[in-house]
Amino acid sequence: MSITFKKRQKEMKRQEKQRAKAERREQKKFAKRAAKEAQSAPTTPSSDIEQQPQSDDDKQRVPPG
Repeated sequence: MSITFKKRQKEMKRQEKQRAKAERREQKKFAKRAAKEAQSAPTTPSSDIEQQPQSDDDKQRVPPG
């Protein structure tokens, strides 16, 4: 095989790897964006505040008397 052919094959392989890497990056970006959107689903923060359990300190306090 000639050197020119080997160089061309090597360059083609490099370009193919580069394309595959770019594709993987795009897929990661898309997956990250989808996960972020799933986390930002509408929640009701007011109901979260109402349902917080009392701490142990509040339960053990005895009123002075």
